[in-house]
Amino acid sequence: MRIALPLLALLLAAACAGKPLPAEKRDYAGNWSGAGMTLSIAASGSISYKRTRGGESTSINAPIQRFEGASFFVGVGPVTTRFEVTSPPHRDGNLWKMTVDGVELTRPPNGAGDDRST
Repeated sequence: MRIALPLLALLLAAACAGKPLPAEKRDYAGNWSGAGMTLSIAASGSISYKRTRGGESTSINAPIQRFEGASFFVGVGPVTTRFEVTSPPHRDGNLWKMTVDGVELTRPPNGAGDDRST
């Protein structure tokens, strides 16, 4: 039993780590914000999300499990949350924009609040 606990801890840590963003999804990385929502996506494949609506707050810190088109799923094991991306990351002047779960998010250009290097 003493071996089983460290092995279980190691497996859980590996499951939580996630995989780096695929090359074609690197534009997702960075610190995004919009009306009542912040979403930080690390190039390492993890996210930190917070959304406030009607006095209620939801937050998630988890790895990205997979992409389906522009949208992505985050979570550990069978517990997942889908982030519906209706407008993938794109440049609009000096800002990057994308729409997630109906909220337009913006990210400063590379260097200012951008997390594409981790």
